[in-house]
This record gives sequence, structure tokens and C-alpha cells, in this order.
Amino acid sequence: MALFTLSTTRIDIKIADAIASHTDPPAERTAEALTWGADEHVLIALAAAWWLYSRRQPPGQRTAADHVLITTLVTAILPHFLKMAFNQRRPDRLTIRGHWRGVPLSGKSMDAFPSGHALHVGALVSAASHLSALPRGIVWLVGTGLAATRVILLAHWTSDVMAGFAIGSLVERLLRRFTGFGQPNPPCS
Repeated sequence: MALFTLSTTRIDIKIADAIASHTDPPAERTAEALTWGADEHVLIALAAAWWLYSRRQPPGQRTAADHVLITTLVTAILPHFLKMAFNQRRPDRLTIRGHWRGVPLSGKSMDAFPSGHALHVGALVSAASHLSALPRGIVWLVGTGLAATRVILLAHWTSDVMAGFAIGSLVERLLRRFTGFGQPNPPCS
């Protein structure tokens, strides 16, 4: 049993109602396909592949790959613990119009907070802060779009996605202290 039960804000409900009323099946199918880009299993596989590739690269790239893999693993585990502490009903269980239009049910009904997909994306977008302007902007744009799919699919309230994004960013920044990522002289391995 969760320690805290969260209420839904009026703005969250208004956004979910607007999505349920105006999103068409092609947009929902597109969001359903795109949301896989922020799935923990996909991200772990990609981070592990990059980590393996980086073993023969310069030290800076190895440190970045170490950091991304550790961050991806931590942000894959953390939402499961947070969902045990917090209960919040998902919008897809409360917005019947969405199901008439084809919005699928997502996960467990009381696991709205936080959005795990947004938490993963927030961490990776935060790590991208070391990239130059154009790639960083692209990562932010793609990451924001991936996180938004969770709102479009009524899997999460907007506030769940925003909180997940912020928590992921915070986790990534905290992990820098242990991985040496972004520091002038990373620790020796």
C-alpha cells in the first residue's frame, strides 16, 4: 500500500479532457509508437550498446558512456520505488471519451505518479547539456516530444510528466558526482 495518495489538479483534468475530445486515432497511434522511444527497456539496450562501443574510444567518451548507462539504470529502477510510495489514478481510467476514440489503457490504474518515461527522458536530456547548441536542442526537442506522448495517450497527467522530467534531471545531476561526467578531470577507472 502506498504511503501517499495524490489528488489530480483542475488543470490536469482540463488538459486530459481536451486531449480525449480532440485527439484523433492517427495521432494516438503515432504517440503509441513514439512512446517506445522513452521505454526503459529500449533505453537500457541503447545505453548498453553505446557503453560497449565506447570501450575502445577516448577516455572522455568512455566516461560519458559510463554516466549514461548508470543514469539509465538508476532511472529505470527509481520510478518503480516511487510508484510504491505514491498512488494516483491514471487519466485513462477517468476519461471515458478517450477509450471511445481508441486510447489504450496504460499500466496499473494507480501508477500515474511519476511518469517513468518522462523521468528517463529528463535524465538523458539533462546529460545532453554538455553537447553543443544544435545537438542539445535536438535532444531537448525529441525528449520533450517523447515525454508528451504520455499525456497524449492519457497514460499520465501533465503534472506527472513534468515531475518525472524534473526528477530525472535531478537524478542525472546527482549521479555526476559519482561518475565524473562533466568534471574537468574524471576519476581514473
